[in-house]
Amino acid sequence: MYRSRLTAQRLAALFLLGCVLFNYPVLALFNRAASVLGVPVLYAWIFAAWLALIAVMAFVIEKRRD
Repeated sequence: MYRSRLTAQRLAALFLLGCVLFNYPVLALFNRAASVLGVPVLYAWIFAAWLALIAVMAFVIEKRRD
């Protein structure tokens, strides 16, 4: 039961982190007329943040006890 509650708390924290990462003030930082490997910086940021959130969620959910 303790493990399930800890996982739920971590996932809730990740949700809040996602809300911050995809909110206006942070997105405005990356809204520039530049590109990374031919992709606009804003789109690269959105994709990278989305990918990172999915990876961390998978790590939190699949983490096993030692």
